[in-house]
Amino acid sequence: MKKRIFAAIHYMEIGGAEISLIGLLHSIDYSRYDVDLFIYSHRGELMEYIPQQVRILPQDGHYAHLECPISKTLTDGYFRLGLARLRAKWEYARYIRHNNPFENYTQFQMTARRTTPILPSLEKYGEYDLAISFLQPHNIVLEKVKAKKKICWIHTDYSTVNLDADMDLPVWNGYDHIMSISDSVTDAFLKVFPSLENKMVVMHNILPQAFVDTRSVQIPQEKIREEMPEEDGVVNLLSIGRYVVQKNFDNVPHICRLILDSGCRVRWYIMGWGSEENAIREKIREFGVEANVILLGKKQNPYPYIKACDWYVQPSRYEGNAVTVREAQMLKKPVVITDYATAPSQVTDGVDGKIVPLDNAACARGIVSALGDESLKNNITAYLSSHSYANEGEIRVIENLIG
Repeated sequence: MKKRIFAAIHYMEIGGAEISLIGLLHSIDYSRYDVDLFIYSHRGELMEYIPQQVRILPQDGHYAHLECPISKTLTDGYFRLGLARLRAKWEYARYIRHNNPFENYTQFQMTARRTTPILPSLEKYGEYDLAISFLQPHNIVLEKVKAKKKICWIHTDYSTVNLDADMDLPVWNGYDHIMSISDSVTDAFLKVFPSLENKMVVMHNILPQAFVDTRSVQIPQEKIREEMPEEDGVVNLLSIGRYVVQKNFDNVPHICRLILDSGCRVRWYIMGWGSEENAIREKIREFGVEANVILLGKKQNPYPYIKACDWYVQPSRYEGNAVTVREAQMLKKPVVITDYATAPSQVTDGVDGKIVPLDNAACARGIVSALGDESLKNNITAYLSSHSYANEGEIRVIENLIG
């Protein structure tokens, strides 16, 4: 008899965690496992890449309204849910009067604490052998799903975020195992929650090579060149991610201006979407780089664009394990990443990429140095061409946990 797996995620918009889930789902042996996927809101470009063998459970209105505007939650008739979200918002407003609001997970914790109790139970789908909560908050799978074993995922560097550890600890404790995407992510997490060490399991992100290769040729390069033209003497850089504080795209215009002032000609393309777009555009105007920093917006398929760039750059303030860096490496593109805390877990400096300082001036100098070193680029490309970054064997971690 097949084992039953339940997995939950907020939506399938383009993002690192969502891509990681797609990779996981494509690696499962469906002759041995039946998989039910519960997506709170059935939206996002990655919906079409969910394997056909996966049963997508029906959308529930309560869950679909967890992240839409509170006004819409109320006008659509979900009054208890809307009031719970308003209460959590009020509690958070009081909290940040005395705490640092920067990247504060406490807002999500408070919202989850108030909303989860009034969400419909998911036990109607029966008992599962394994239930997976793929993104925080993890309260929902813990409280609403019936399963013999439950696991949840960490995708971020916990040394960089503010949270209420006492509020979160009971949730983490409720899971049988906590899945971390790298050793460095585990170390940072355990500094906040040292008592959870015996629950930790490292499972690196899976991204099948065939999935990446197939999608990388779905759009002809001539079409991509209409947006990312080639020009003699100009290096095309590409960065991908949500337009949020974490990704540090607001500093790209300044870094780009410093690169240009050094005499190095570049065009820096940024693909993504999010709340910081206006701030990035203001910085583009401030530093006069309208012709050199180009916002591509959201793209359903980023792989042909990665294939067309000269260097992939990840300028983040922090990361857990950037999936886009892995994607670029799989497409044999040399990468530059900033020296955030978990950077060494993803790039060996000078071997399969280049690590540069986070400070704008030093970052610019590091990028200029890398772009001017043709032997470095050739060596990195040769290394990437002879090594696999798919991690497809990591699915054994899940299989071993199920038993």
